[in-house]
Amino acid sequence: MKLYEKLVGDIEQLVAQGVLLPGERIPSVRQTSQQHKLSITTVLRAYVKLESMGVIESRPQSGYFVRPRAGDGEAAGLCMQASQPSTVPAEVHVSRLVLSTLRSIGLHEAIPLGSPYPDPSLFPWERINQYASAVARRNRDWSVTDDLPPGNPQLIREIARRYLENGLAVDPDEIIVTVGATEAINLCLQAVARPGDTIAVESPTFYAMLLAVERLGMKVVEVSTDPYDGICIEALADIMARQAIAAVMVMPNFQNPLGFQMSDQRKRALVQLLEQHDVPAIENGVYNELYYGDAHPSSLKSFDRKGLVLHCSSFSKSLSAAQRVGWALAGRYRGKVEELKFLNTLTTSSFPQLAIAEYLQNDGYEQHLRRIRKAYAQQARIMAAAVQRFFPAGTKVSQPQGGYVLWVELPGKVDAMQLYRRALECKITVGPGRMFSVSQAYRHCIRLNYSYPWNAGVEQAIILLGKLITEFL
Repeated sequence: MKLYEKLVGDIEQLVAQGVLLPGERIPSVRQTSQQHKLSITTVLRAYVKLESMGVIESRPQSGYFVRPRAGDGEAAGLCMQASQPSTVPAEVHVSRLVLSTLRSIGLHEAIPLGSPYPDPSLFPWERINQYASAVARRNRDWSVTDDLPPGNPQLIREIARRYLENGLAVDPDEIIVTVGATEAINLCLQAVARPGDTIAVESPTFYAMLLAVERLGMKVVEVSTDPYDGICIEALADIMARQAIAAVMVMPNFQNPLGFQMSDQRKRALVQLLEQHDVPAIENGVYNELYYGDAHPSSLKSFDRKGLVLHCSSFSKSLSAAQRVGWALAGRYRGKVEELKFLNTLTTSSFPQLAIAEYLQNDGYEQHLRRIRKAYAQQARIMAAAVQRFFPAGTKVSQPQGGYVLWVELPGKVDAMQLYRRALECKITVGPGRMFSVSQAYRHCIRLNYSYPWNAGVEQAIILLGKLITEFL
């Protein structure tokens, strides 16, 4: 047994025995190095392994902590239970609700706690626009044929290089550039399933997944999902044994709306289950760059050996939402996705592709990411603490490991749609839980956006929301 593996086993045992309690800070890397007479590198390797297993979690500027799990008594006001949705396939009808909710975000200068978009002030808009202008000046003889799938070679190289820097070697020929991750998800779903097919999704799930299913006339079956560990692989296996599933749609890292990060062990197990049934998975990785820990998370694609994982992502959540540049790593379905891309939108404009490619090549993308990760991690703690302070007793909140959204489970029988409408009258938006499911299971839940800087206006909005919830109770 290697030294780091022994340390992993020792800490696992301390957690299992209750010596180290959920939510408790464990000794720092330096302390553990001195106590066990191990190198810093060995301790770091052990901590990264424990984090990938879901035993501990890193918190920026705070250290490492034993990761809370559903059922842990120490966090009575924080812990949520895994969802238990119906396993009967259902039609999807969420588009009208999602559209009306998104429209309300820009009305009357409302505080955008319900927005799905990150704070644009954190993005290097001016620099990217400068690159876009320079690209336009250089390419006066532009032709539509220059934009044909799979996309601009320069950007594709930069995307492949970024994956390599984060520990995943991908074939550049597999990458297809799309108009944002939404198009990538739609194309991938269309490539692997047909109208009437049943798609397995997390519960709750990001509504963009549901919209793709609704658009293509398919059905969904919701799978029990743990707010800390992700989709229940055992429940999914049971569903797949009893009914035909055309594809699985998941967000393994910093899922919207729950914010969890699946461990490497569970990601590997999920891919193995898919391989057993020869079922493809559409992986939404748009938040992968927005992690709070010390290491970039792995993806399902990291464990895919049979080309069953169709990995979708974009720069919209990490660099620039205006350019709408995304991509798909479509595995064995690459040819079909490229064909559908051509039929769907013909091209993705070269100018935004080249502008982003030149930014990645010449500017400090990693430095930019470190800055927004730090901001989001700090604001996540502030938002969660404020909700616990100002919302009524019995409120439960998620513990996001990345991204910028907080899932809030309201006490009693509070109707989130009523709260949404009442809050909108007060110029505050929230994301009602009904958008994240085909059932009524989350009608007492809301999603809050904490990407915007914490200020007096945001704090007053949280206080007012707490008062409105109390009135409903």
